[in-house]
Order: sequence, then C-alpha cells, then structure tokens
Amino acid sequence: MSSLDVAYARSQFPALTQPETPYIFADNAGGSQCLSTVASKITDYLLNTNVQLGADYSVSVTSTNRVKEGVEAAKELFNASSVDEISFGSSSTMLAENLARAIDKDVLDDEEFIVTGEHEANGGPWKKLAARRNLKINYWHATHIPTSPNNPYAVSLKVEDLLPLVTSKTRLVAFTACSNILGSVVPVKEIVAALRSKATELGNRKIGTLIIASFRCTRCTVPIHQFCTPDRPHFRHLLHPSLIIFSKSILSPTKSNQEDKEESFKLIAAHEQELIKPLLEYLKSKELEERGVRIVGDEDVGPSRVPTISFIVVGPNAKKSQDIVKVFDRKGNVGIRWGHFYAYTLVDTLDPKVDINDAVVRISLVHYNTVEEVNEIIEVLKEALA
Repeated sequence: MSSLDVAYARSQFPALTQPETPYIFADNAGGSQCLSTVASKITDYLLNTNVQLGADYSVSVTSTNRVKEGVEAAKELFNASSVDEISFGSSSTMLAENLARAIDKDVLDDEEFIVTGEHEANGGPWKKLAARRNLKINYWHATHIPTSPNNPYAVSLKVEDLLPLVTSKTRLVAFTACSNILGSVVPVKEIVAALRSKATELGNRKIGTLIIASFRCTRCTVPIHQFCTPDRPHFRHLLHPSLIIFSKSILSPTKSNQEDKEESFKLIAAHEQELIKPLLEYLKSKELEERGVRIVGDEDVGPSRVPTISFIVVGPNAKKSQDIVKVFDRKGNVGIRWGHFYAYTLVDTLDPKVDINDAVVRISLVHYNTVEEVNEIIEVLKEALA
C-alpha cells in the first residue's frame, strides 16, 4: 500500500506553513487546524452569498443550494442513508442536550440510562434528564487491560462489562466512539449488535444508542472542530459548505486521488500508527516506568489505538501534569495540554486515585503531524521528566 503524502497534506494548512515561526500542534483532540480551502470557501460564502436562506431571489437560491451541498457532503462522509438524518448545531453538547429534552416525555418513570465516564457532552444531558425525572443512571466504567499488568491506569471500555448493566428497563446507552483521554477506538458495531440482541432477549420497550451513524446506531453527534474546520457557534451554517472541502480535499492521499475516501482513511490511519510508535515506546520504557510515568489508556500500538496519548507521573517522584506542560509552554513552539478534558468521571474513577484538578498530560496528534515532530516532543519530555 502507498503511504500518505504528509507534505501535501501539510501544505493545505496555513498554520503549518510558517517557516519563520514553525509550531508543533499537538493538542488536536481539542481542535485541529483549518484548511486554507475551508477558509476560502467560508470567506466566499460570507462575502458573496451571506443572505437569508430559503427565499426565491437568485442570491438566496444560490446560498441555500450551497448549504444543501454541505448537508449532502455530511451524508456521504458519515454514511447516512438520507440528508434527513443530518442536523447541524453549534456544538455536540447542545445537540445532545436538545435530544435529551426532546425525548423527555417519551421516557417512562422507571426506565434507566447507561453512560460512560467519558466526555460530559455525551453523558451530561442524560445525567441531567435522569435527575429531572428521578431515573436510574448506570455507569459503564473503563476497566483494566490484562496485557498491562504493571499499569493500573491502562484501562478501556469492554463489551463484557456493559452487558450485565442492561436490564429490561434500559432505554438508552450513551458512549463515545473514541475516548478523548484513553485514545481507544470502541468496537461500536459489536457493541450495538450486542445491545440490540440483549434488548430483544429482555423484551425492552425501546433501546437507543447515542453514537455514530455509520455504525447503525440510533443517534450520533460529531464534533466538527476535529474535522479541520472552524469551531464557533456563529459559523454554524458555514460548516455545511466547509464539509465539502473536508470530504473532497483532506481525505485525498495525493492530488490526483480526490475521490478515494476509503483508501485515504486507511493511509491516514497507517500514518497515525507511525506517529504513535515512538511516543508509546518512550513513555512505557523501563526508565520512565521507574520514573513513575504511567500511560492512561492502552499502552500498545494497534488499529484500535489513536494518537491521543495521556499519561501521569506517580510515585515517590511524582510530578504534576500542569508542571510538565509548563516546560512545553516555556519552549514556545509546541502546544500540548493538561486536565480532565471534560471526562471528569473517567479521571475521577481511576484507581489509584488521580488528582482531578491536575488530571493528565495529553498529547494528541493527527495526520498532518510528522514523526520528526514526535521526536521533538520526546526531547522536550526528557527535559520535563528529568
């Protein structure tokens, strides 16, 4: 298989083409950089077709059609069967909250929800609905990965821990397709199939799964800021045309292979595995194990491991996550972060306990990062962990 043309991908992002002030963006789980073509598309939309949608005059017709094209692009990108399955909102948090309020009256008084300890955008609305209606919440917690016996913080979500939580009263299971701290891809198809089989066996009235549309779930929310587009509420309508640019440009491994999205995703995934290898190998080295460094999440490279890597430093020479990040901040040319990243419950239930107010160091990479950048990050880590 050919490899991803990383140089070409990087050339599409103005933030990555500043030779005087090169910067390593390693906080991509919080928001990736914006494509120049997306910025151009949005600029053109604002300057030339920024009118009320749905009117009969020519500019409004053009504007409305441009937005429709974006919805079609989203349908294709997320494997929806119809544009009627696509809705845009200012944030995943708002969309999930609106969904929770929309089904409020359809939830029976004795029904139950299952949520994870992951990002509050996914679990928070159901916790609040349960509190309003005095319903029961069951937590599907991440548990220890047996292949990492010396690291109690190597945890993941497992189907076998979920199914015992399902009862005949379970109405909805809300979980993330990929953890923004653990960096683990959840086997969504397997989980949805197992849930529906269990629900049929138990005779559930209804059971929904809030996750990703292409996995044949009931509902899905997707944080658009992680798809090389802006993340601001006032760009809500403009995100529609920007999706066309994402689906037809950044997914291309070469300039001549614009449409082969499946192959492009494979190339991106293969490149991201190359980014993961040196960082995981360094963080789980014998030297750093003795230093007290513990990866939070899966320690091993593999197709279910994405380049969002979190860790803590514990033991006699423990070091605060924020103090490690400060070393990077002083360097001035690398961006990483510390915190719980809205996965409050996940961090708070780690065992042994972790200070929720300090939480983890997180380094999150994407397809436009390079192995050379990873090596630079490792060099700064050596200084920070000395």
